[in-house]
Formats: sequence, structure tokens, C-alpha cells
Amino acid sequence: MQAAVNLLGFESSLLKGGFPMAILKRKNKIPLGIYVHVPFCRSKCQYCDFYSLTTKDDKLLDSYIDAMCAHIKEAGSLAPSYRVDTVYFGGGTPTFFGAEGLAVLLTAIRRSFDVANDAEITFEANPDSVSDKLLRRLRAEGFNRVSLGIQCDDDAILQKIGRPHNYAQAVSAVDRIRKAGFRNLSLDLMYGLPGQTLEGWESTLRRVLSLNPEHVSCYGLKVEERTPLYQYKDLCNLPDDDLQADMYLAAVEILRTKGYRQYEISNFAKKGLVSRHNMKYWLGGEYLGFGPDASSDFGGKRFTMVRDLLAYIDGVKNGGSVITEMQEIPRRERAGEYLMTRLRTTNGINQAEYEKYYLLPFAPLEEAMERFAKQGLASKAPDGRWYLSPEGFLVSNSIITDLLLIQENTVPLAKKRY
Repeated sequence: MQAAVNLLGFESSLLKGGFPMAILKRKNKIPLGIYVHVPFCRSKCQYCDFYSLTTKDDKLLDSYIDAMCAHIKEAGSLAPSYRVDTVYFGGGTPTFFGAEGLAVLLTAIRRSFDVANDAEITFEANPDSVSDKLLRRLRAEGFNRVSLGIQCDDDAILQKIGRPHNYAQAVSAVDRIRKAGFRNLSLDLMYGLPGQTLEGWESTLRRVLSLNPEHVSCYGLKVEERTPLYQYKDLCNLPDDDLQADMYLAAVEILRTKGYRQYEISNFAKKGLVSRHNMKYWLGGEYLGFGPDASSDFGGKRFTMVRDLLAYIDGVKNGGSVITEMQEIPRRERAGEYLMTRLRTTNGINQAEYEKYYLLPFAPLEEAMERFAKQGLASKAPDGRWYLSPEGFLVSNSIITDLLLIQENTVPLAKKRY
């Protein structure tokens, strides 16, 4: 199938010698994450900017499964030196797709890739999209982590933002998930919602935490231009930036007192239960994305699939390109990404690894971090790592911009072609 060469754009590199044979023959396999985009929903939320459709056309769903399986098979042939240790089904609403479709795709991944026995395998769900039968099937297929989108416990607010469920359904969904045998549950929450108060947000947190999830994600509402909410954003009583900041800091404190460690700007987990898949994005791991608008970072290249379901299906089936953009990332640019992604996490940045991998001096960055520390925005761990405080996370864009400007003006520690 000619698509084998075109789907990932590696005809000249992987298949004709450009990809280092040392990597292809490596005995110790490279960890790899896989993201599967399921672009189907019951309805579109008012704030959602992700690529998704509200169709339930069985023929279209079947065509999508066929295309995805073909894409996964071809990509697997290009990754013999990798071991998949995380798989994440996102959307859209993957469970709206149905248990059978998800099971078929996971089977295709297992047949095409070397999947670790202890791989973290996650699916996203909405409270209204799960049933006992679906959950039992997915658990039996090997899914072991659920990310449930609750967002809020106030039914009036849920209705305003277009969520297709109420809070009672969320509580019921958690109960169903536990009864099906899942022991790793993440709950998604949002703050800065229309009409939401600080007191209401704090109450939401305490009420949701009584459900005892292993992981919690708290995202501040961002009003994107191509969403329905953008059209009437000035009319729906959105909390201002200062109130959103107060809500964020309240979440950090409440979650801390309940035993959740903050490990990334928006993510909190009980000990040992961070999202292993998402950490790949933040710590520079490799991953492959399948489906329209899915992104990948693989073999030294970053690429994104076409944001069009029909174009994606046609490209896979007929051997055409399904990639809208691809680029090789120079070492210095990777160094900038190291700062941007690592400072999203409490792992932070480290002199030894920065200088080893990017051959740039860390001292100018450390001087800046010392200044931020005096302002209460950063801290230095005993092992020398620098990381941002919760207050620093609030202004992380400004901090990272300053660090990138400093980085641009540094001279490499050793001469090396970038």
C-alpha cells in the first residue's frame, strides 16, 4: 500500500536510510506514546475548539475505523525500535464512538506496535456517554484509566456552556466506572465559567473531591475565536483575570490539603498517579497521533494531520498525504521548547541536562531564575532544579518569554552545527 510511505512523510528518511540505523537496531526500545483522536460528540460545547463532529453516521464511523486501522498498521512498520507505554483516546467524546470501535482500534495498535504489558491506556468520557456494558467491555479490552469530563457541579452553569449532562449523571458515572473495575480515574474541572464565583468554585472542588478521584485536572476557561461562546462572551458574566487567578490559587491550596500533588500547571495527582501520557508532551518524549488534527513528535520531526475527517479518510485510503505541516526541529529550537514545556511542570529545568542536550550555557538562565525567586515566582530544589511556584505559573508566559530572549543571545558551549 503506497500510503505506507506517505502517511508519516518518511519516505526519504525512514525508508531510504536517512533515519539512523543505530536507532532502528537499538536493543533498548524507545518509549513511545500514541494518541488516537475520536472526533465524534453527541453535541458541541459552547467553548470547545477541538476538531469534532456531531454525526452518528454508521457508514462514516466504519470508514473512519478502517482508515485508522490502516494508518496505525503502516505507522507501526516504521517503529520497530519503539515500545508503546502510553495510549490515549481523546476527542471529541471517544465513548460516544462506542465500545466496539474503541476495542477495534486498540487491537490494531497492539497488532502493529510493541505495547508494554504495563502500558497506561486512557479513554476520555462524558458522564452521559458511559454505560455499565461499555465500561465492562473497555476494562476487559485492557483500558485501565478514565478521564471523565465533569467540568462543574452547577447544573445551570453546565447548561450555559452546552454540556450534555448534569451533575447527578457525573456522580452516577463515577460509581459505574468504579464498579467496572477502574482504579485510575481523572476528573476534569473548569473555572472561570459564566456566572461562577470564587465561593462557588471552592464548593465545586470540595464536592467533586468527595468522589475520591486519583487525578484532577483544573483548566481555566479560554474563550477561543472559533467557538459559539466567543460570539456572546461579553454578555455572560465571565470572571475577570484577577478572579480567575484567585480561583486557580484556591484550587492549588484545596487540592494540596486533600493529598493531591501539583505536577503541572493544571494537573494534580495522588502519589504515583500522574498522567504518564501527558508527561510525554511536557518532558519531551516521542508520540504519534492518529486522526484528523492529531499531532506527532517522532523521529526528530513534528507533524500534524489534516483537520478534516473526510480528507483524512481519503488520504489514508488512496495513498495521499494526510499531513498539513511537518518540520524538523533544530537543536536550539528544542532548547526553547525545553524551557516552555518543563516550566509547565514541577520537574522544572536543570543545568546538567540543559547543557548536556542543548550545548548552551545555563548560567544566564539561572541568574534570571534567581530574580524570579526573589519575587516569589520560582524556587530551587535541593538537587538544583528550578521550578515555578503557583504564583509563577500564573505569569508563566511572561517568565518563559524572558528566558527565551536570554537564550537567543547565548553562545553555544561547543561548536556544533544546528
